Amino acid sequence: MFGWYRELTNRERNTFWGCFAGWAVDAMDAQLFSFVLPVLIAAWGLTTAQAGYLATATLLSAAVGGWACGYLADRFGRVRVMQFTILWFSVFTLIAGFTQNFEQLIVVRVLQGLGFGGEWAAGAVLMGEIIRPIHRGKAVGSVQSGFGVGWSAAAILASIVLAYVPAEYAWRTLLMIGVLPGLLVLHLRRTIEEPELYQQTRAAIKATGRDPGLSAIFHPGMLQVTILASLLAFGVVGVGGAIVNWLPTFMKTVRHLSPSASGYYVFLVTGGSFFGFLASAYLSDVLGRRRTFQLFLVSSWVVTIAYMFLPLSGWGLILMGVPFGFFTIGNYAALGPFFTELFPTAVRGSGQSFAYNFGKAAGAVAVSCIGILAQWITLAEAIGLIALLGYSIAIVATLLLPETKGINLVPGLGPTADEDDQSAATREQTAAGSP
Repeated sequence: MFGWYRELTNRERNTFWGCFAGWAVDAMDAQLFSFVLPVLIAAWGLTTAQAGYLATATLLSAAVGGWACGYLADRFGRVRVMQFTILWFSVFTLIAGFTQNFEQLIVVRVLQGLGFGGEWAAGAVLMGEIIRPIHRGKAVGSVQSGFGVGWSAAAILASIVLAYVPAEYAWRTLLMIGVLPGLLVLHLRRTIEEPELYQQTRAAIKATGRDPGLSAIFHPGMLQVTILASLLAFGVVGVGGAIVNWLPTFMKTVRHLSPSASGYYVFLVTGGSFFGFLASAYLSDVLGRRRTFQLFLVSSWVVTIAYMFLPLSGWGLILMGVPFGFFTIGNYAALGPFFTELFPTAVRGSGQSFAYNFGKAAGAVAVSCIGILAQWITLAEAIGLIALLGYSIAIVATLLLPETKGINLVPGLGPTADEDDQSAATREQTAAGSP
C-alpha cells in the first residue's frame, strides 16, 4: 500500500513532508479551539449562538483569506505564500491567548483565519503539481493525514492541560501552545522548490501578456466546474468541519463526558480520520475520485446518524469515534488531487482555494445553524439535519463533475471569457494526449 512512497524523488519527498507538517499545525490549532470552546462557554457565560459565531467568524475569514492566498499563489508562487500563511496564523494564535472578552477574541480569530485559509490551498496545489499522475491521489491525499496527526496532538494536549491547569489559565495555555510548531514548519519549507509546471506557466503569461485575473474561474469556460467543486467542498469540508467543531460540546452537554474523557474520545476520532485519509487517498487512485467520494459520503451519513442517536455510553460511545472519524473526516483526502486536476495551471490556486474555502464558509454558516437549531431541537437532531443536507448536495456534485484520475497536468493559461463551458480536466487531457 505504501510502495509508491519509495518511488518518490527527494524533491517529491521534501514537498510531502513540508506540507504534511504544515497541515498538522493547521489542524492542531483548529482543534485546540474546539476544546477551548466549552471552557469559554462556562468561563465567559457564552450562549451556544455566541460560541457558534466565534467558529463562524474564523471560518468565514479563512474563506476570504484562502481565496486571496490562492490567487497570490498563482501570481507569486506556491511556496512563498505557504510560508507567509503559516507564520500569520501562528502569530494570531498566540495573541488569542491574551484576549479578555468575547469581542476581542472574535476580532483576533478573524485575523487568524485569514492565514489559516491559505494554508491548505497553497499546499494542495504545490503537492498536486510536484507529484506525478500515477501517485497524485495517494500522495496528495496521504499528506492530508497530517490533519489527523494535528487533531490527535490537540486531543492529547487538551487532555493534559485541562486536567492539570486551572480552567482560567488552561484555555489560554492551549491557544499559546499553537504557535510553537510553526517555527519548525517554516524551517522545513526552506527546502521546498516551486514546481516547474508553475514556472513554465508564469513564463508563458509573461510572454503573452495574458493574465487570467481573479475572475477567470467565473468565466463561462470554468463557471460550472467552480460551482460544482464548491458544492462538493461544502458537503465534505463544510459539513464535516461543522460536526467536528461541535463534538466536544456534544460530548460534554449531551453525553456528559468529562473534559478529559472527551479528549480521549476526540483522540480516537482523529486516529480514525488518520486511517481514513490514507484509505480514501489510496482508493482515489484505484476507484477514481468520484466513486471514492460517493462511498465515503454515504458512509459518513450512516455513521453520523448512528453516532448521534444510538443509546451508546462509556467505551462503546468512545470507540464509535473511530469509524466516525474514518469516514466523516477521512473523505477530505481526495479533494486535493481532484481539485488540482479540475483547474488549469494559471488559475489552479485561485480556483482550488475558492472552491475549498467556499466549502469552509458554507460550513461556517452550518456551525452557526447547528447552534441556532439546538435552541429549538436537540443538538443531535441539529447535527443530523445539517449532515443530511450537506452530504446530499455533495453526492449530486460528484455525479455532475468529470472523472480526472490519472490525467497529466500541463502548463495552461486558463479560460477566457468567451470559451464554452468545458472542464480543465478535459482540456489538459487533450493537451497531454491522454484518452
